[in-house]
Amino acid sequence: MPAVGGIATGGKEYPGNLTPFVTVTCVVAAMGGLIFGYDIGISGGVTTMDSFLRKFFPSVYRKKMADTTTNQYCKYDSQKLTMFTSSLYLAALVASIVASTVTRKFGRRPSMLFGGILFCAGAIINGAAKAVWMLILGRMLLGFGIGFANQSVPLYLSEMAPYKYRGALNIGFQLSITIGILVANILNYFFAKIKGGWGWRLSLGGAMVPALIITIGALVLPDTPNSMIERGQSHEAREKLRRIRGIDDVEEEFQDLVAASEESKKVENPWRNLLQRKYRPHLTMAVLIPFFQQFTGINVIMFYAPVLFETIGFKSDASLMSSVITGCVNVAATLVSIYGVDKWGRRFLFLEGGTQMLICQVVVTAAIGAKFGVDGTPGDLPKWYAIVVVLFICIYVAGFAWSWGPLGWLVPSEIFPLEIRSAAQSINVSVNMIFTFLIAQVFLNMLCHLKFGLFLFFAFFVLVMSVFIYFFLPETKGIPIEEMGQVWKTHWYWSRYVAEEDFQYPGFEMGKNGPAVKEV
Repeated sequence: MPAVGGIATGGKEYPGNLTPFVTVTCVVAAMGGLIFGYDIGISGGVTTMDSFLRKFFPSVYRKKMADTTTNQYCKYDSQKLTMFTSSLYLAALVASIVASTVTRKFGRRPSMLFGGILFCAGAIINGAAKAVWMLILGRMLLGFGIGFANQSVPLYLSEMAPYKYRGALNIGFQLSITIGILVANILNYFFAKIKGGWGWRLSLGGAMVPALIITIGALVLPDTPNSMIERGQSHEAREKLRRIRGIDDVEEEFQDLVAASEESKKVENPWRNLLQRKYRPHLTMAVLIPFFQQFTGINVIMFYAPVLFETIGFKSDASLMSSVITGCVNVAATLVSIYGVDKWGRRFLFLEGGTQMLICQVVVTAAIGAKFGVDGTPGDLPKWYAIVVVLFICIYVAGFAWSWGPLGWLVPSEIFPLEIRSAAQSINVSVNMIFTFLIAQVFLNMLCHLKFGLFLFFAFFVLVMSVFIYFFLPETKGIPIEEMGQVWKTHWYWSRYVAEEDFQYPGFEMGKNGPAVKEV
């Protein structure tokens, strides 16, 4: 009987190396994460700048300045202010659905190119904003850009990488997100000090830089062999596969890609196809993994780190510096994930990270509750208290950054068969954006009403999702992307939905250790 986790063993091993060509290609493609990370980091810092609040959200500014003894939990509660942050994610939701068709019919690169162009346009409008409607319009264009990039980049990385290194190369996307967050936090810290109060324009307009990186990158990157075969360019795909694997003997992998593509072409409607019984585990993961990723509470920290730190008693400069510190931790911990994901496996990182986040959320709840109580008036906070809160928030960020952060993008992008890959990735991105929007929109209101209990709210979901991973997610480490169907057939639960003949393409037959090529 399979183990509870459904860990698959055995299976085919394709020859090939991690070539400099594919390494550089994946690094450039992963830069698509910069636009997402930069936006996450820049939003929270800008919304603490007095000049920005005074110009666009005067009621929030007056509330902030009127009485420093007011309830700290409700200091920034404004639906208009949170709509500025969260409107981006509604646009990303819509864009990810459109991007599915573009990615499937025209390739992964055009989606990345559209994403970069739209994000650049949004950055220009935001940097030049004169009224709230310009901010919202700019944010929506940024959202369209992120929707296209988040749809295409993880798929591109999973398809280009050799299966033994797929985890590490795919996590380059998350590393770029964390670098984008860190750079945004550092820029916010210095731009907030500019005399004249126009530093927020540099923060928002600076998003043009990561946008140009992904735009230029999309113009020079090669397309993936999977995508080329899908669009009828078989000869070119074989030559491309030889180049990215660094060997001439790629026929076995190439024929498997062709077989998967032939099966994919039989699918007239990939969206309707997702509802088939054999795709039940894929659909479940496409919905629950991004749902749980957002309900870790990480975006409470990343969106509103400066707001949160200022709310719990830090002064403005200190709150921005604290968010820079968490940004550094985020980057460092993501490097740990790159090192360990193909060595320790996905399940281990998921479960260890979940345990770490749960403990930290309980400690932060106790620390904030003890000092602020339910009325939100802490008085003078001792220095050691501030250090303790920042320390445990950093440990929490580290737990997320080497588990649910990168794996929330990696695992869905590697488990989908080619015939549903673009549609399923759109589901993954859409669910992510729906709940990112909800968290961003209601967080400040939840903080005002739940107070320190907000951290317990997210801790509950961390516990639930860790239990889910333990019982229902099989290990996908070291399994070629076109053979991923085998992990469901050997899983204690999902095997009831996936039949023996499912995910077997012409040229395969099942062996006791996985699929094998038929003798001719």
